[in-house]
Amino acid sequence: MDKQSVITIKEAQEKVEQWIKNYGKRYFNELTNMAILTEEVGEVARIIARKYGEQSFKESDEKYDLGDEIADVLWVLLCLANQTGIDLTTAFEKNLEKKTNRDNTRHLNNNKL
Repeated sequence: MDKQSVITIKEAQEKVEQWIKNYGKRYFNELTNMAILTEEVGEVARIIARKYGEQSFKESDEKYDLGDEIADVLWVLLCLANQTGIDLTTAFEKNLEKKTNRDNTRHLNNNKL
């Protein structure tokens, strides 16, 4: 896929499904994927703490790529959505509508921002 390509959430879910069928044998169970998701989020946190926070990188940390780690988080989220029957496009649109209705002036009126 070239850098100009655009992929929808639905297409991403389909690509993960196809990859699992071709290479993965089956999805890990939901509890295992939840543990993997937690691990991947921790790797993102580690990079953020070192790159943007006050911690310094160790030699072993320098191999980590933030984009790749965020993509790992997305991968596991797509797996969890697929195996639990969630259409993430629909879920995202509903979530955005909920946030818009609930917070449409909240942040604009926040003096802390």
